Amino acid sequence: GVLAAFVSGPWWGVPVAEGTLAASRWFDALTLVDPLVALQSVLAGHALAAAGLLGTALIAVFYALLAGRLYCAWVCPINLITDAAEALRRLFGLGSFAALRADRRLRHGVLALALVASAATGAVAWEAINPITLSMRALVFGAWSAGLVAVVAVLVFDLIVLRHGWCGHLCPVGAFYGWLGRFGRLRVHAVRADACTRCGDCYAICPEPHVIVPVLRPGATAVAITDGDCLRCGRCIDHCDEDVFALRLNAAETGQPAPPQAPPAQPG
Repeated sequence: GVLAAFVSGPWWGVPVAEGTLAASRWFDALTLVDPLVALQSVLAGHALAAAGLLGTALIAVFYALLAGRLYCAWVCPINLITDAAEALRRLFGLGSFAALRADRRLRHGVLALALVASAATGAVAWEAINPITLSMRALVFGAWSAGLVAVVAVLVFDLIVLRHGWCGHLCPVGAFYGWLGRFGRLRVHAVRADACTRCGDCYAICPEPHVIVPVLRPGATAVAITDGDCLRCGRCIDHCDEDVFALRLNAAETGQPAPPQAPPAQPG
């Protein structure tokens, strides 16, 4: 739906959103700017116009109040590519290179490097190679060469090198939004933890399976998944036959503890 809003103008002559996810104008009235792009611009020494500042604030407040990585699950076009890679992995039973042990904190290091590079070069550094921006430019402006290279690179990396590798280990945009919405109020809750059969389906389907552990570990009293890495994508909700999980806004942090059994081994 978000992609359709951007391509409706150049493809069908019905403009809804002009620009890309980095900066856009909706219905020729509302300007929105990605907060990470705005931050890089400021560090690079560029001043934002009043409309840009307002648009940045609107996006930042929205994701801060709800959950930052909603962006990753529901807006980012690269998520379609990584989902396709995961589907192909399951279809062909592919594993990762055994020697590769990537740390999920690496994406925070990439984020720091992007910000430092923007300040040092006077340019919005990450946007020059950001697969999100490059793919959007391909769809909206027809810049297919760079866009296709970026998309294929992410697909191959997630398919062959590391499961959930791009979003889970490298993407600084996901790291930024995870930080932005760390205390967001829209959360997945284990509302029926006592019904858990330890089948492991939720761990197998979750892009960030470590976030589930605190609510299903033996004797757990926490009900809400509070880890900023959670995408709020709802995969665990869809794939749990026992209806253990539900998405709640401002739900109470109480509930039934998980049964005293060892949690299943997390895949990957």
